[in-house]
Amino acid sequence: MEYRKLGNSGAVVSAYCLGTMTFGAESDEATSFRLLDDYVAAGGNFIDTANVYSAGLSEEIVGRWLKSKSGVLRDLVITTKGRFPMGDGPNHLGLSRKNLREALDASLRRLGVEHIDLYQMHAFDTLTPLEETLRFLDDSIRNGKIAYYGFSNFLGWQLTKAVWLAKASGYQPPVTLQPQYNLLVRDIEHEIVPAALDADIGLLPWSPLGGGWLSGKYKRDQTPTGATRLGENPARGMEAFDKRNARSMTWEVIDAVEDIAKVNNASLAQVALAWVAAQPAVTSVILGARTTEQLKDNLGAAELVLSNEDVARLGGVSKPEMSDYPYGAGGIAQRNRNIAGGR
Repeated sequence: MEYRKLGNSGAVVSAYCLGTMTFGAESDEATSFRLLDDYVAAGGNFIDTANVYSAGLSEEIVGRWLKSKSGVLRDLVITTKGRFPMGDGPNHLGLSRKNLREALDASLRRLGVEHIDLYQMHAFDTLTPLEETLRFLDDSIRNGKIAYYGFSNFLGWQLTKAVWLAKASGYQPPVTLQPQYNLLVRDIEHEIVPAALDADIGLLPWSPLGGGWLSGKYKRDQTPTGATRLGENPARGMEAFDKRNARSMTWEVIDAVEDIAKVNNASLAQVALAWVAAQPAVTSVILGARTTEQLKDNLGAAELVLSNEDVARLGGVSKPEMSDYPYGAGGIAQRNRNIAGGR
């Protein structure tokens, strides 16, 4: 396993991070424990969760696993997030000091830890002054509740504003940004990647397999069925089947990934993950496996080095176009907040 600096901090994390959004939903507790065991055994030391994952159950599962493993916490970097609704009231979400104070304390309790290594703001909040959020985060570093902080789903200008506002105010700066990034969704290269490089911010890409599309599990013009995310809900989120199936580029990218996988004796998922891990500013790629078999295959990407020719072909066939994220409806929905609250 390769290790990299956590953005502009002095902490070190593995190039592949274990995401736990499946815990308590698609993966039961016993499976989640095995995923954590296998990930750590493979050399991984970076675990990503969020208060909103399974309404807090993901954090609880990680917390119970940590409690069952004497001494393992010292070797791990734990990150969680706050921002999205954990209740129906108008102050049960957002990046206000009120909500973040309560959200952070609740995450600490669920995880059973005294501090969070990396606390991430899950999305921008148009109602809360950024100064209020940054002051809370700086205070939380000073009082020992968090070591570092970062953002998720911020646009380039939002990240840049936060970086320079923190510097101007004498606060600790952010170290990471967690955006969606994969061969089918490369729009962050327009502004977000340059902003991250400018500020020495480390990127932690989520959905590196495009919601399973880049694993090769879906077929052209065949609506998914069965025990997959799109099989259970073909209209699910930004990776909805009909929309991506209709784009010729989707299948051109998948065909290229399949060709390169055959040449390298690798799986399609490993090729797609290795491409993301090799991109500028990327610190660690978040793996969203829900079975031990998926995780084992994903971790094989750590041993795959793509040739310059492979990288060039993938880059050419997946050249970014304007799409749903971050400038379209999907991204806008994440950045907006209903003043009346609600889920």
